[in-house]
Amino acid sequence: MLAVLAILVFFMFRNSRKRQREAAELQQKVQVGADVMTNFGVFGTILDIDEENNKVQLETTPGTVLTVHRQVVTRVIDDHDTDNDDSDDTVVATTEPAFGERVEETHEVEASSDSTPTTPGTTPSKTDKVDE
Repeated sequence: MLAVLAILVFFMFRNSRKRQREAAELQQKVQVGADVMTNFGVFGTILDIDEENNKVQLETTPGTVLTVHRQVVTRVIDDHDTDNDDSDDTVVATTEPAFGERVEETHEVEASSDSTPTTPGTTPSKTDKVDE
């Protein structure tokens, strides 16, 4: 029982030190001009850091400046984190929509001299003829 408790305490301290080390690395990367992401998903560029009040001014779009708490900044976006547009521009054609994508159904009827009027969602067959 004591051995299990000792192992539990060991892992708790180890995880605590790991989190402290990661937080210190993040704070070193948070500098004026860095592209960052907040914990609520807003991307921006740091314009100013107020160390005394723990405030950061983020420019999200040109002319839009947000003032947030310093701890809200959870990730610094490096150049290797973003996708390069210059790399492999291959396009894969798919006939199926992506998950969650809405597809509007289009009903196309080929125009020919012997086609019959059909209701949407049905296709004309060769046996359907209209007497003129």
